[in-house]
Amino acid sequence: MKYAIHTLNKAFDHRVRLGVMAVLLANEQVSFNDLKESLDLTDGNLASHVAALEKAGYVLVNKQFIGKKPNTTYQATAEGKAAFQEHLAALEKLLRG
Repeated sequence: MKYAIHTLNKAFDHRVRLGVMAVLLANEQVSFNDLKESLDLTDGNLASHVAALEKAGYVLVNKQFIGKKPNTTYQATAEGKAAFQEHLAALEKLLRG
C-alpha cells in the first residue's frame, strides 16, 4: 500500500504548530498569554513556532499596547485556515489508507 505522505504540509510538522493552528481555528483571535497557557508552552517556544507560521503566511500577529502594557494577539489567516484544513484532510486520508 502506498501512502501520500508528501501531501502533508511541513509547516504543521510539529505538535506545537498543530496546537497553535487548532486553537486559532476554534477562536477568532487569541492573546499570547491565553495561547501559551492553553498549550502549556514557554514564551520562547511559542514565539518561535508562531514566527514560523507567520512567515508561512498562516498567522497574523497584532502587537499593540494597552496603556503601557504590551498586548500581542494572533489569528489564523484565510490562507492558514485553508492550509490547515488541507493538512487535516491529508492526515485523515493517510490514516484511512
